[in-house]
Amino acid sequence: MQISVFAGVSAGESAIDATVEHLAQLQADGFRRVWLPQLPHEPDVLTVLAVVLREVDGLQVGTGVIPIQNQHPMLLAQRALTLSLIGQGRFRLGLGMTHQAVTEGMWGIPWDRPVRRLREYLDGLQPLLAGQHVEAVGQTVTTRGAVQVPGAAAPELFVAALGPQLLRLAGARTDGTITWMTGPTTLADHIGPTLRAAAADVGRPAGAVRVVACLPVSVSDDVDAARARAAEQFAVYGHLPSYRAMLEREGYTGPADVAIIGDEASVADRILDLAAGGVDEFVGVVFDGDPEGRARTRALLRRLDG
Repeated sequence: MQISVFAGVSAGESAIDATVEHLAQLQADGFRRVWLPQLPHEPDVLTVLAVVLREVDGLQVGTGVIPIQNQHPMLLAQRALTLSLIGQGRFRLGLGMTHQAVTEGMWGIPWDRPVRRLREYLDGLQPLLAGQHVEAVGQTVTTRGAVQVPGAAAPELFVAALGPQLLRLAGARTDGTITWMTGPTTLADHIGPTLRAAAADVGRPAGAVRVVACLPVSVSDDVDAARARAAEQFAVYGHLPSYRAMLEREGYTGPADVAIIGDEASVADRILDLAAGGVDEFVGVVFDGDPEGRARTRALLRRLDG
């Protein structure tokens, strides 16, 4: 199982320089891959990653995740292929359906028919990423034409999928899924089996799809304090329906329950248990409150990836 880390775009007036510096340090520390989110109020992560891929040689980066509702498949294909060209294959594209509160509340875009929306989006996007002409007429999005980015290879494509229909779509058509707020039992009994069964059903070979699992992690001797910090920092995810469903499926009362917290031995055991449950890549969301704690957690993640 590969071990990666999750890192947001740095805040402040020098956000681009600070993000480049931060990711360069993570690479120097020994991490091979970093995943970054696209939050609605933050700088455009794909533009930031264009600079990162140019400045931090050798580092693999992925998006976790790019919302599809506010950009056309042709636009995303152009941007993704450009990043793949800049990074010479070091870019992974993670995309998904953002939440109803964002699409309808902030953008005024309908959130209904999520499975159809994602399927029709992939109908347009995937041929473009493969360098093909596309003629995909849909009810939610229509894509016609081609994108020309000579020398760019199609990036690996992951879909944020938690429910069975989206997981089956991801398993049949993409490189896998990237999850958040999803516990070990749900990953082992629901996410992985549904994804891989869908891949097998369409004749894809074993290993064609992968599970990338993102979870909060903290190596700490004060478990109660770390749990309290997790409960506060990740509280919103206990209210969003898709994540709430995963927490309830696991039998958890809130986000603090899914966080991996403890000393080095206990945290290592829980992460390695994810591999036994079918997780191919663990992405640690380090949330320690002080630099010493963050360094301790990252040190363990680096050792596990070694």
